[in-house]
Amino acid sequence: MPEQHHDTDRAGPRRPAAPFHGDAVVRAAFLSGVLGWGLGFYGPPIFLYAVTSSMHWSNALVSAAITLHFLFGAIVVSWLPRIHARHGVPRTTLAGACALAIGVVGWAAARAHWQLFAAALFTGAGWVTMSAAGINAMVSPWFDRRRPMALSKAYNGASVGGIVFSPLWSVLIAQFGFLAAAVIISTGMLGIMFWLTRRVLRFTPAMLGQLPDGDAGPGMSSAPAPGRPVAANVTWQPLPGRSLWSNRRFVTLAAAMTLSLAAQSGLLSHLYASLLAPQLGARGAGWSMTLVAACAMLGRMLYAKALSTVRERRLLACASYGMQVVGSLLLMTSEAPGLQLWCGLILFGAGIGNTISLPPLIAQADFAASDVARVVALIVAISQGLYAFAPLGFSLLLAIGPGHAWLFAGAMALQILAVLMLWAGRARQR
Repeated sequence: MPEQHHDTDRAGPRRPAAPFHGDAVVRAAFLSGVLGWGLGFYGPPIFLYAVTSSMHWSNALVSAAITLHFLFGAIVVSWLPRIHARHGVPRTTLAGACALAIGVVGWAAARAHWQLFAAALFTGAGWVTMSAAGINAMVSPWFDRRRPMALSKAYNGASVGGIVFSPLWSVLIAQFGFLAAAVIISTGMLGIMFWLTRRVLRFTPAMLGQLPDGDAGPGMSSAPAPGRPVAANVTWQPLPGRSLWSNRRFVTLAAAMTLSLAAQSGLLSHLYASLLAPQLGARGAGWSMTLVAACAMLGRMLYAKALSTVRERRLLACASYGMQVVGSLLLMTSEAPGLQLWCGLILFGAGIGNTISLPPLIAQADFAASDVARVVALIVAISQGLYAFAPLGFSLLLAIGPGHAWLFAGAMALQILAVLMLWAGRARQR
């Protein structure tokens, strides 16, 4: 068309489109996950040993502070959507990083019991802004069709946090002491999070004139794009106020996430000492836990790719939990190092990451867009508040009798119940 060609000539050569900023947000969310889980999830077990060794306080007392850390974090994360709405994701995330840094240093500097519990409040409130619900809030505005893969990449920060920070904490504490290690790691974390919030997270798609998934513009076809769940094409009615709590899809999703996380955290807290160290020795047990973390990353990525072909995301989560049931059974019946033990670790580890990443993606498909952030925050809060007691509960299973059969039986029972919850929500939905 000549007139349009003439306008283009007057405007000069067209500038190349700016890179899609959502990809940078995923990388920032990944780093946030590395730091959040590295300090807030994998840190407390190490803090337990460091505090009891230096202060000679009872294991029960310090364990109570860890429980408070997770419980208070669950309360904060339930309010996270409102905090994000009022103050924005970047400010909330940076404030959470500051609280986490203060709390970690407080754990190391505590010389009285009340100081330890005060530090637990700071770490509990801070790390949840950088973990599952916080990452979902960072990534979701930028992705719709590509959200499964984007969240999977971001949530891999949780696994990398364990791989990096567990040995890092141990090395720095042994070399410089707990307080100096806490200051070094907290200062580095604050510097990274300040840069991320100022240079990456402060932008929104509207500010940069970009659309979710990096789409070119409104002239695209309205047909459902590949990778978008079938359920996402259903128009769900919003569930304001208390109506959400009586919704079957919400109740079953929250129950499934809680049961599966309780099974994982309870089993992982005792797996090293009860099964792996006796069979493989300390060094072999350490490498086996690294294998579990690596399998968690691989499993999360494979399941994210499978979402493009699976019609219902709840079925995919059922398959992941079922895989962990088989892995737990192989570990329970393993009596010596060998193929059965390693297969059990691989199967159990491959499902670990999906317990965190799949529920937010199910929420995207099962609820109205206006409810997704609230649903994700609530299911994370509920599951975190309850799985905080899982290590204690699984220690009681170990006390029932000799061996570790009851430990794995408890984990399998919880995972089977999680599958039933997901299936029950799917049946009513259809």
